[in-house]
Amino acid sequence: MAEPLATPVTSAVLPTCALAFRGYNQTNLGRTPELLETPAYAAIVQRRLAEASFMCESAVGRRVDLFRHVRSRDEPGPDRYAESVALVFAAELAQLDLLREVHGLEPRDAKMAFGYSLGELTAVAESGLYPLEAVMRIPLSLADDCARLAEGVTMAIVFSRKAPLSEELLVRLCEEVTAQGRGAIAISAVLSPNTLLVIGAGDTVDRLKQRLETADGPRASVRTHDGVWPPLHTPLVCEKHIPDRATLLIRETPRLNNGPRPPVWSLVTGRREYEQTTGREVLRRWVDSPQRLWDVVEATLQADVRTILHVGPEPNVIPATFQRLADNVVQQTLAWTLNGVGLRAAQQMAGSTWLAPLLPRRGCLLRAPRVKHVVLEDWLIANAPAARATSPGYAPSAPLSPADPPSDTSSGTAAVGSR
Repeated sequence: MAEPLATPVTSAVLPTCALAFRGYNQTNLGRTPELLETPAYAAIVQRRLAEASFMCESAVGRRVDLFRHVRSRDEPGPDRYAESVALVFAAELAQLDLLREVHGLEPRDAKMAFGYSLGELTAVAESGLYPLEAVMRIPLSLADDCARLAEGVTMAIVFSRKAPLSEELLVRLCEEVTAQGRGAIAISAVLSPNTLLVIGAGDTVDRLKQRLETADGPRASVRTHDGVWPPLHTPLVCEKHIPDRATLLIRETPRLNNGPRPPVWSLVTGRREYEQTTGREVLRRWVDSPQRLWDVVEATLQADVRTILHVGPEPNVIPATFQRLADNVVQQTLAWTLNGVGLRAAQQMAGSTWLAPLLPRRGCLLRAPRVKHVVLEDWLIANAPAARATSPGYAPSAPLSPADPPSDTSSGTAAVGSR
């Protein structure tokens, strides 16, 4: 992967860029404290933190102060899942505001956008399709119940080193384990043809592992992932009727225009969505459908994207997926072209990875090593203007109060819908 600061971000580069938004993680501050401490950026970051604090507080009914969390570098814990959700929203939108208001670059000029999990909602809101307040209300209103569902839930990575996994087989095995009546388990994300995430309650991950050991097909390994993970993007959320409650919120979400700018690819379907009448149904399915990251990786490479701008605090899943793909492409193409290596040895090298059979059929994957990657928060800090405030009203010693509603100029409708 290219050095993130070696790639220029200019108005000429943006039309060949994809905006990639990260989702919730165990840590969500990233370099937001540094952006807040940068004089040229502070007022804009502070504005977004105050706006997100107010929306979060309205949704959960308790005091929320994201400014304090960021200023003191205090990560909201699992018991403050709603605050973490609001923090990711605020950080991603603030980064795009800084690109727009300080550096004079319009993110909506990008070729396409997509987001992993929560990041998809930010991408949709930023595109101007729906008001920010309405989009944020969906995960924030349901956050506390999603967090409660995380109790006793385990995330695991199911992967094969040599061949693609059968998603159909894994779905069937998850259904069989769930049908035993001692907890549910399901696929949460398809990261690549040989790597899937599952989330399960109780000991369901262990029981799935036992079934995989005797199942037909390539040998699959299961590795549990530490941490607390709300089981979004799986049917486990049905236990608190979260999909139905989300549907009621989505149907009350006003549409601002006929299509997002830039176009948004959804990880629900792996395709370009949110055009015309598809938006509400995709948003509803976002709650309990697996994240099809690999399909959107392919779509990004097919679109001949030259640069991916990673938006959010410490992006991880999307950059790692592209890095792993790029490394495998280099390995395979090297195996095909090595001089002095016997045919049988080359065939063994090419046959030792899941990627080899895909490359002849999906030539767009060969572009992966040439795509440049820019982590936006790193770029913003490296390219910060000389010390100055961007707003006459900036005063570090007098933060905006999350208890006060944001002004019209910083409201979600104004910030997203009219830019």
